[in-house]
Amino acid sequence: MIPLLLHTCCAPCATYTVKSLREEGIDPTAFWYNPNIHPFSEHDKRLETLRSFAEAAKLELIAPEGYDMPAYFRAVVGHEERRCPDCYRLRLRRTAIAARDKGFLMFSTTLLISPFQQHEKLIEVGEEIALEEGVEFYYRDFRRGYHESRQMAREMDLYRQKYCGCVYSEWERHSKRRIVAPSRAVG
Repeated sequence: MIPLLLHTCCAPCATYTVKSLREEGIDPTAFWYNPNIHPFSEHDKRLETLRSFAEAAKLELIAPEGYDMPAYFRAVVGHEERRCPDCYRLRLRRTAIAARDKGFLMFSTTLLISPFQQHEKLIEVGEEIALEEGVEFYYRDFRRGYHESRQMAREMDLYRQKYCGCVYSEWERHSKRRIVAPSRAVG
């Protein structure tokens, strides 16, 4: 089995992704770094659900202590309408550094299962960070397993969130509006 450090956004996204990787002969270790998730109670709930899943799936989990919320806001404030690539960069860089430091040759992310994420940007950011940090970004389009992952999560009675995690996505969900760039006054 080939070891891989897998940035894991939540347990439901990990279900199919881990199963699929194992079927390919890859041994994933989950890595939790998600300072974008707000509020803190949501962050904790998702982490605890991931711990429960990891135990049931016999999946090693690395979850650094702390809640690095200021790093997330430093990365996205002022350009919230295009925040996702910067959020990917923050989380995948931390994963790549951990992978390199712990001797993994590859890293990837469960975000690749979501049809709601900016897939091409994830690939671009992953490959950019791979070059910078000296560890391979393992790309695989897991989106075909999205519905199966939801079913697996229901069967395992895993907590399933209703928004990506950031305060902006929660606001967009409740207001049913998208954040757009402010218009500039001409004068």
